[in-house]
Amino acid sequence: MTVNLDEGDWFKSSHSTANGECVEVAFLTEGMVGIRDSKNLSGPALVFAPREWDSFTTDVASGKFSRPSA
Repeated sequence: MTVNLDEGDWFKSSHSTANGECVEVAFLTEGMVGIRDSKNLSGPALVFAPREWDSFTTDVASGKFSRPSA
């Protein structure tokens, strides 16, 4: 499947800071979700199917990707 990344409405989190160290997310055609580096708009992007995105965001919210405490 080919997804046109230019058709997405890319946005940053409202928690982003002004230092430019951000990722952007876009909701693309056919329910796909794109993620890219805000400093490299024409660079590579990750694209998730709807089920993959839902699983990823659920795992983030549950702390699955939190760094282990030292």
